[in-house]
Amino acid sequence: MIGDPRVRIEGVSHRYGAVVALEAVSLDIADGEFLTLLGPSGCGKTTLLRIVAGFERPGAGRVLLAGEDVTSRPAHKRATNMVFQRPTLFPHLDVFANVAFGLQIAGVSREQQRSRVREALELVRLEGYERRRSHEMSGGQMQRVALARALVNRPKVLLLDEPLSALDLKIRLEMEAELRRVHRETGATFVYVTHDQREAMALSDRVAVMNAGRIEQLGVPTDVYRRPTSVYVAQFVGDANVLPVEVVEAGAEEGIISLGDCRHLVRSPNVPRGPAWLVLRPEAVEVHADPPGAADPGTLHGVVRDVAFRGTGFGCRIELPALGIQVKAEDRGSAPLFEVDDAVSIDWRPESCWLLPRESGEALPEPVVEPDPAEVRV
Repeated sequence: MIGDPRVRIEGVSHRYGAVVALEAVSLDIADGEFLTLLGPSGCGKTTLLRIVAGFERPGAGRVLLAGEDVTSRPAHKRATNMVFQRPTLFPHLDVFANVAFGLQIAGVSREQQRSRVREALELVRLEGYERRRSHEMSGGQMQRVALARALVNRPKVLLLDEPLSALDLKIRLEMEAELRRVHRETGATFVYVTHDQREAMALSDRVAVMNAGRIEQLGVPTDVYRRPTSVYVAQFVGDANVLPVEVVEAGAEEGIISLGDCRHLVRSPNVPRGPAWLVLRPEAVEVHADPPGAADPGTLHGVVRDVAFRGTGFGCRIELPALGIQVKAEDRGSAPLFEVDDAVSIDWRPESCWLLPRESGEALPEPVVEPDPAEVRV
């Protein structure tokens, strides 16, 4: 990164009473970058965003914008604007007045207000909506107005706190495309918070996966998905199969693993001999029909326990009785290849999986489950 980043977070920690919301978080965000803070409710992502915005002051650490320490500066004196989960429009004002509100507070001339509001509404494709009231618009249109109101002040950093979560899927997909376009056209730095992994993958230049107040992994979306650095990331991003294996032969770029009586070549660098976790995405699992009486000990035999349509194909759960585990698999076909109780075997290509270190006797952690939405988010 050349020069100072647009946003620098240095050793930020924060507590709510006895609850640790953030613990020594450090992060650089480049000028013009679209960075997403991804994680389940309670992981600290919203608290971090509010600290950058100036709505919260950290218990420890610093926040710098373009190299300037703004940790103690209030929100209205920072070169940032925030778009919230639900559009907070003034119901007694029309669209023009809602968007122009910040400019009026800043003392911008009426002529400049008209010009900049028109420019902001064009950017979010709401030309001609100036005299509409909030009750005359859809949820997606109101969120566009909220985005225009944030952009009209020309912030260097735009902070977005789950702005699409209250919209239905069709509108969310449309808004994702609009956000990508607005980001390209404005060149502003976007810091985006979501618990939706698909959304994070689609929007971001980089993703910071958060867990219990820390950044678990930071990288481009393809690396986070294909090369998770922890079991937590593997399970949260893409819901991967994570299986306990033994590395019986190790090399610089590949190794041989044992899973029950089965041995398999795996292309994964620098994994030592001994216990490991095998990360296997459902779409990488190859499922084959087992002929009656199949009992090859070098093959992973199973039974289909569940089949469900996933929109883009069919997902199934396969029990491996010899190992006492279940494996998730996906197929993009137009009809299910197998039915419940079918006997099958599974396989995968050596390059389609990933190995992570495992302590001897280490148990697989429980997958991350989103708490009730009514609970307070951190």
